[in-house]
Amino acid sequence: MTNYKEIGLVNTRAMFAKAVDGGYAIPAFNFNNMEQLQAIIMASAETNSPVILQVSKGARNYANQTLLRYMAEGAVEYAKELGQKKPEIVLHLDHGDSFELCKSCIEMGFSSVMIDGSALPYDENVALTRKVVDYAHQYDVTVEGELGVLAGVEDEVSAAESHYTKPEEVIDFVTKTGVDSLAISIGTSHGAYKFTPEQCTVDPQTGRLVPPPLAFDVLAAIEEKLPGFPIVLHGSSSVPQEDVDIINANGGALKQAVGIPEEQLRKAAKSAVCKINIDSDSRLAMTAAVRKALADKPAEFDPRKYLGPARDRMKELYKHKIVEVLGSDGKCE
Repeated sequence: MTNYKEIGLVNTRAMFAKAVDGGYAIPAFNFNNMEQLQAIIMASAETNSPVILQVSKGARNYANQTLLRYMAEGAVEYAKELGQKKPEIVLHLDHGDSFELCKSCIEMGFSSVMIDGSALPYDENVALTRKVVDYAHQYDVTVEGELGVLAGVEDEVSAAESHYTKPEEVIDFVTKTGVDSLAISIGTSHGAYKFTPEQCTVDPQTGRLVPPPLAFDVLAAIEEKLPGFPIVLHGSSSVPQEDVDIINANGGALKQAVGIPEEQLRKAAKSAVCKINIDSDSRLAMTAAVRKALADKPAEFDPRKYLGPARDRMKELYKHKIVEVLGSDGKCE
C-alpha cells in the first residue's frame, strides 16, 4: 500500500476549511495525460494556488494506476522545482462508482476519493458512502459524497435529466455518512453540451445561446442547513466560445456547445462552495490548439509541435480560472 503522505500529497480537510472561511474555491482539474498534468502544475505553481488533480475511473484505466501514482509524486516535486515552497496538491478520484474502486485508489496513493451513489435509492447511497468513509478515514483520506443528479455526459457518468439536491436531506446524509464534503446539483451539467437550445435564451447581439441561471436559492437553503460545510460543484466548465470557434474553424463540429457563465461561478466560489470541477474546458483548449497547429502546418508530425501549444493554452486557461474565477491564487503557505 502507498500512503499519499509518503509522496507529498495532502487531503482536502484543511484546504477546504480555509477556502470556506476565505470565500474562494479550490480548482479541481481533471487530467488524462502528461501535458494536462504539466499545465496544471505550472499554473498552480505560478499562482501559488492549492490544486486538486482529479482522475475519473476512465482516466485511471487510460493512464494506468501505477503510472498515476508516480505522476502524482512527480507533480509534487515539479511544483517545488518551479519555486512553490509548500505545494498543496490532492490526488482525487472523481465519480467513484464502487467501494472496490475507492479502496484500490486509496491503496495506490490517492489522498481523496469521491463515491457517487447519487443514482441509487437514498438509503443505498447512504450505506455505500458510509462504507467508503469508514475505510478511507482509517488512512486519513477524505471522502466526497453526492446528493442530486447532474445531467450530461462525462466518461462513464451519464444522465438525461438533472435533479436538484433536496435541502431537507443534506443534514441526515452528512450525519449518517460522515463525508468530508458534499457534491450538490443546482443546475451545472457534465460535458460541453450542458443545455439544450430549448433551455437557453439567445443573446440578441451575438446570437449565442445563454444558459439558465444556477439555482442559488437551493444553494442558500443547503448552506443554511449545513453552515460552513464544504460544498462541491461538478460540471462547472464554461465552454469558452473562442475555443469552440477555433475547433469549428479547423474541421471540428461542436455545434451549440454552451457552459456555465463565469460570473455565476465567481458568485458560487464566494459561498460555501469550496471545490469547483473543471474538465471540458481543458479538453476544448487542448483540442483547439492541436487542431489549429495541424491546420497551420499540415506536414507536421512531431507530437511536441502540437502538444506543446496545447499545453501552453491549457496553462493559460488554468491560470485564468485560478485568478479570475475561483480566487485561489496566493493561498498556499
